[in-house]
Amino acid sequence: MAKSMALNSAAGLSGMLKDGHKQYSGIDGATMRNIDAAKHLSTIVSSSLGPHGMNKLVVNHLDRIIVTSDCATIVRELEVQHPAAKMLQLAAEMQDSECGDGTNLTVSFAGQLLTRTEELLRMGLHTSEIIAGYKRASTKLFELLPTLVCQKVEHAGVRDVEELTRVIRPVIMAKQLGCVDVLAPLVARACIGTMNPNSRPSVSPEAIRVAKIMGGDVSMSSVISGMVVLSGAATLNKTSVEDAVVAVFGCGIEASATEAKGTVLMKNAEDLQNYNKTEETKMDEIIKSIAS
Repeated sequence: MAKSMALNSAAGLSGMLKDGHKQYSGIDGATMRNIDAAKHLSTIVSSSLGPHGMNKLVVNHLDRIIVTSDCATIVRELEVQHPAAKMLQLAAEMQDSECGDGTNLTVSFAGQLLTRTEELLRMGLHTSEIIAGYKRASTKLFELLPTLVCQKVEHAGVRDVEELTRVIRPVIMAKQLGCVDVLAPLVARACIGTMNPNSRPSVSPEAIRVAKIMGGDVSMSSVISGMVVLSGAATLNKTSVEDAVVAVFGCGIEASATEAKGTVLMKNAEDLQNYNKTEETKMDEIIKSIAS
């Protein structure tokens, strides 16, 4: 027992770790690898920046295909594991949570700062000196930003459609170039519709739903204060009802689907029939419980 627990001091750190481990130290070993990981994430999303940014095709762990140019969606579906790149992902999520926009700029700007950091490290500067320089730069930046304001909306103008349209045009133009004249007023009206008139202006994105109808284009879009049900006309074969009584239930009656992959093995037709009957029976129970 004493022999098996003996430490080979000549082996150093390698003697204390199991086989297959990797050890990085120094600028070239640890710091540069962290910078490279963050730069790779920045490179992925930087080509989607701006109105002419390219869409990315992302396949997540459930084999779900997502085509988008939204940085917040890209970094979330990529499931980043590297600690340094994970910090950029968290920064993008925080930016999206606080402002709802500017996630791509956050990641791309961080990537450019790390590129300059790599050059400074190659020149021989210490990391503490680079951090001190960036802190001084941030202090100067906060002094310059108030002088670069292009547009400003006063508190009273937040509830005005024209004022709100004017300030959200650049945001919409970054994603929907060419459709900003149609979409900007609609988005402004939808945002104002969610504001409580008796309290501080605050937009509730959860109260806004985008319903897509086949056969139309963007110019036919409109804002409806209420609820839109797309599947009603197709299932009931009715387009209008007079003096109707409408019941709205705040619960889903569709068959629930889990966010997991699974395989159902059916050996004969009887198994297939029983599988379908199970869903039909469950749906029957839900409808009867609502009716009662």
